[in-house]
Amino acid sequence: MGSPTAEQVAQRAFHLGLLSDRQVQQVWSELGSRNTSLDELIQLLVRREFLTNYQVERLVRGEKTGFFFGDYRALYFVGSGSFARVFRAVHRETGQVVALKVLRRRYSESPSQFSQFIREGELGRALRHPNIVPIYEVYSRATLHFLVMEFVEGRNLREFVRIRGKLKALDALPLMIDIASGIDYAFRHGLTHRDLKMTNVLVSSRGQAKLVDFGLAAVDESVSENFGDAPNPRTVDYAALERATGVRKDDTRSDIYFLGCIYYHMLTGIPPLSETKDRMQRLSKQRLLDVVPIQKADPEVPDALGTIVNKAMMLEVDKRYQTPAHVLADLEAAARRLAGSPDGAAEPVSGAERERLAEVLDRTRKREAVMVVEANVKMQDIFREGLKRAGYRVLMTTDPRRALERLIQDPAAAACVIFNAQEVGQGAVEAFNRLADDPAIGALPAILLLDQSQLAWRKKAKSADHRAVLTMPLKMSQLLAVLARLIPAASPADATLDNAGA
Repeated sequence: MGSPTAEQVAQRAFHLGLLSDRQVQQVWSELGSRNTSLDELIQLLVRREFLTNYQVERLVRGEKTGFFFGDYRALYFVGSGSFARVFRAVHRETGQVVALKVLRRRYSESPSQFSQFIREGELGRALRHPNIVPIYEVYSRATLHFLVMEFVEGRNLREFVRIRGKLKALDALPLMIDIASGIDYAFRHGLTHRDLKMTNVLVSSRGQAKLVDFGLAAVDESVSENFGDAPNPRTVDYAALERATGVRKDDTRSDIYFLGCIYYHMLTGIPPLSETKDRMQRLSKQRLLDVVPIQKADPEVPDALGTIVNKAMMLEVDKRYQTPAHVLADLEAAARRLAGSPDGAAEPVSGAERERLAEVLDRTRKREAVMVVEANVKMQDIFREGLKRAGYRVLMTTDPRRALERLIQDPAAAACVIFNAQEVGQGAVEAFNRLADDPAIGALPAILLLDQSQLAWRKKAKSADHRAVLTMPLKMSQLLAVLARLIPAASPADATLDNAGA
């Protein structure tokens, strides 16, 4: 079967909805004739950005699928894994560019497989952190299942290091703080990654590290178990570590070990674990024992950073860092030393580098404060405990007027204000509205809590996208979900609010 004509390809694009009638007419007008070569048509379509090379290639092959996924039009094929393919896509109406992770068809017809994919996607959707690629939408209809995620302009960390070679300590440290911050955030949310590796870290064009594929390794494991495939390569390294150390699958200390592997690779330019496709070699404990100590692999690595790598990669789990927060604390301590003084650095520290380290520290260590206006002592304790467990600082007051005075004096004092009107009464509603009307603090997120007997006040409350009115009784998990929506990069938690009659 020969190649199609230019007119046939244009008609296919039109009938599939890839080109509008106006665009088709523009193309023929610019070419001057429909009796033109296919190459001339393709060059024009791509040059005018009417179509992408990915779309043109499929059209020429006569394919009719793979162009649209729900409301999204696929622009390019980015890559594939064992259970899903990734596309760069654009929303047909809004024009938003996103990444689509589309479950492979062989798994899309099995309820047990696609339901786990969707479940893991929903768990990942709850994560909102600057160092985790967000999942915006989880789509599941008939045999089409995909995740809509942020498209990160940049490259994965493995490519980044391959191109640049080993990274200077001052270049690797901010990236490592970013990665550890994302892992710590997810851990506090009750999630481990289970597939930490260089290719699952994206480095944006702005130099920020972002993690992808949280929890999706579990889908791979389930796919392998149910379809009789060989154990998935994504999880073999974790399986080897877990066998060697005797820990369960979801132990965060396994993530910490591979966090250390990533840091080792960045600082030396060499992967600590010998790279092989042989499954038995990858499962061997000897491969873990053969890791060359980082200071021997590269004596130029600063001792303070080498110590962090060594502790993260200890095979004895009790001697390893026990939580991501412990890793993050040591990374930040190293950054503070380097930001304040060049002592201990392998190379001179410039003023710009110190500023960069200081900026990373400010971003990662800023704990959002929530101000709570609550008159009931028992409820104060419930709010204080639940919010602190979620990682927030809590500012408590019984007087809504004092709360407003504090915020007017220092608009950055809190990231959100919660007014509980149950015992404070109508003064909570008035303060909630005054907050909205004040030009200096009107953009501050706020939540008004009303009892069932106070629902008539809802009509008086000035709500907005960043101002929510909720009805008590309310679970702490529900309140935290609203906070996560209102506060950018808010910290989640699994705490439960027992309203105790509130």
